[in-house]
Amino acid sequence: MPPNTYLQAVRIERARKMLEESDNNIDTVMNRVGYEDASSFRRLFKKKTGLTPTEYRTRFSRRL
Repeated sequence: MPPNTYLQAVRIERARKMLEESDNNIDTVMNRVGYEDASSFRRLFKKKTGLTPTEYRTRFSRRL
């Protein structure tokens, strides 16, 4: 696996966990995992998970 592909996978996995477990807004999550461009983050997140970040949070949130 190329280093860039690995880095993307790690970042998306961290974003998934943060969306499930925190109240941080999506822009904060995006920045904390290393993305600056919201459009590219949302596009890659949907490509990797099949859902937008908002859809993912709605479906999988573990927050009480």
